[in-house]
Amino acid sequence: MIPGSFDYVAASSVPEAIALLQQHGDEAKVLAGGHSLIPILRFRLASPSILIDINRIAELEYIREADGVLHIGALTREAELDHSSLIRVRYPILQDTAKVVADPVVRNWATVGGNLAHADPANDHPATMIALGASVVAVGPGGQRVIPIEAFFTDSSFETTLDPLEILTEIRIPAPPEHSGGAYLKLERKVGDYAIAGVAVYVVLDSGGLVTHAGIGLTNVGPSPLKARDAEQALLGKHFDETAIRRAADLAAAASQPTSDTRGTAEYKRAMVRTLCSRALRKASVRAAGGE
Repeated sequence: MIPGSFDYVAASSVPEAIALLQQHGDEAKVLAGGHSLIPILRFRLASPSILIDINRIAELEYIREADGVLHIGALTREAELDHSSLIRVRYPILQDTAKVVADPVVRNWATVGGNLAHADPANDHPATMIALGASVVAVGPGGQRVIPIEAFFTDSSFETTLDPLEILTEIRIPAPPEHSGGAYLKLERKVGDYAIAGVAVYVVLDSGGLVTHAGIGLTNVGPSPLKARDAEQALLGKHFDETAIRRAADLAAAASQPTSDTRGTAEYKRAMVRTLCSRALRKASVRAAGGE
């Protein structure tokens, strides 16, 4: 299908983009990578009267670590995340995630901020950001606010707590302490597809191998990205062994809310959450011990 007609304007700064949102209100849509928005326009699931292109705002494209926090600009491309030496060495779970987003052509233009702001429960980054305890920065007419990732997604698909006049500008992730590790794994029908199910895990261990912190996020097994709280709590204070891993995986599967569709039955997806969680936790334990 062909999108309906609309006007187009390219903003050169965040204040200009916000001013345009104020001017056009609900009639406007923000265009970043466009890999989610353009199909919606083509199927006429949205019919804005104007697109506000923010791709020329160069200050929103960066990856840097400062003051114990990783800062990722909202317009950072998936390919940049995948190829960053900082990400590869310090945040391998983010590389796990970026490299399974769609295909190389998409990753060259798709943005990390857009992946989160679209709030598709099948997108890969939301679960990883939940596991990492990330925050997002939103800027609007009233200034800047920092939103914990758990408060960013709602219980409904494709919805966030962003105000209509706000733009997501940055993602913030706490720097990993010693003896920490994470991993993201997903099952897909073919390379580049949305996940049948996906699991992101992140753990911090003390010097004796006890879990002091755990984060587990689930992809595409509910109406929104899910946080497996009971599974996280079950790991705390435990030795990171097979018994703890199996228990956490069972609880992660129980936390999932899948529905049956062309990708599989709800029972199958729940079983895949259990399997993926076990594998991701084992991979995270190797990384927490200093392995690859």
